[in-house]
Amino acid sequence: MPTVDTSNPFMIRNIPTPDESFVIIHFRKGAREKWGIDFPYLLDMIHDSFMSSPTSIVVNGGKMGFAMELILTPIIHRMIEDKKKLG
Repeated sequence: MPTVDTSNPFMIRNIPTPDESFVIIHFRKGAREKWGIDFPYLLDMIHDSFMSSPTSIVVNGGKMGFAMELILTPIIHRMIEDKKKLG
């Protein structure tokens, strides 16, 4: 979501940069239990992030890559380990 005024598309000269935007990352209910999502850890690690609801984190657009890395790396590692256990 851009944080600059984009209400008149004919007046905008530049596309809002990532730092002029917010990214809302929504987790399905049960993600904390299923994937071990640690919301307090994410909020500590991602500067200026906040929870907009019990299942959504809002981060600065410029930190989207870092946020996705923090969220997805443990999930991918767990999926790989689970796959190894199955054979």
